[in-house]
Amino acid sequence: MQVVFSLRHQAHHPQREFESSGFQEPFERPERAEYIREALAADGAFEFVAPDDWGTAPIEAVHDPGLVRFLETAWADYQQAHGPTHDVIPDVFAMPQLREGMGPATEPTDVSARLGWWCFETTTPLTHGTYDAARSSVDVALTAAGLVVAGERASYGLCRPPGHHAARAVYGGYCFFNNAAVAAHHLATTTSGKVTVLDVDYHHGNGTQQIFYGRDDVQFVSLHGDTRRAYPYLTGHVDERGSGPGVGATSNFPLPEGTDDDAYLDALADACADIDAFGPDIVVVSLGLDTFFDDPICDFDLTADGFERCGALVAELGRPTVVLQEGGYATDDLGENARRWLTGLSPVASSGPG
Repeated sequence: MQVVFSLRHQAHHPQREFESSGFQEPFERPERAEYIREALAADGAFEFVAPDDWGTAPIEAVHDPGLVRFLETAWADYQQAHGPTHDVIPDVFAMPQLREGMGPATEPTDVSARLGWWCFETTTPLTHGTYDAARSSVDVALTAAGLVVAGERASYGLCRPPGHHAARAVYGGYCFFNNAAVAAHHLATTTSGKVTVLDVDYHHGNGTQQIFYGRDDVQFVSLHGDTRRAYPYLTGHVDERGSGPGVGATSNFPLPEGTDDDAYLDALADACADIDAFGPDIVVVSLGLDTFFDDPICDFDLTADGFERCGALVAELGRPTVVLQEGGYATDDLGENARRWLTGLSPVASSGPG
């Protein structure tokens, strides 16, 4: 299997995040991608390729161009107005309740206020190289998608930063641009086929759902921790099924605490049945490995064996598949977990341990 990877992800390197009323070491840090790269490089079944430069047009086809412009200059603008700092996070958020009954707001001019206009939470700091890393992550996703269009049965984009929490006009949840959504939109509009985004991250892919909620050419299917207890809390419920032409093209499978391999595979089988009914030409997988039993910020109980079974079940869909990395924070096991999931998807002879 071809793996698309770029060292440019290292440019996004926050020193701390603000969560649970305090600063802490970021869970989403450069070592995540490096652990995965090392594990796959040690396995002869994987071949690494560099991403192409796709520019901003595919991003702006999915995201508000204002978000792209903001992220390009926000860190430098903040340094000029309030620096020097290493990380930049919002001070105030553009909550619509502030202007209830007074009409919509307009984007502020001060960079501190603009941060809270374009970002929805505090765990996603900007650093000097964040924009370049986020652009590179999209390039990785689009190049992986291009490999499948060119005839590969499956490809893997080692995306970092992740993307599935970024909605059309807002970033957050460690995500700046929605890699899977950009790739899915590109595939749907350039191939004239139908695309499914299957999101198996522990956290609901609120951004991907929002972007495609009213469309009937891109299906969104998500298995995740029940958002009555799990981030991002406000999306991912069973009754969210799409709107307008997209009614029925969204499926959510919120799962209870302690979900293990067998229970997860049962839910994934139901999700695959929904995918078969939709009949996509290509499947894009948002691969979160934070469903692992030892993940520090999640509460499922999947194992490496379970990940390989998951990949094998997705392979049974029999459709070209683009796998894009999302979450997963048990760094000591992250590389092997990614390798096992991908091995299940593409069961060829592997030189690595079973």
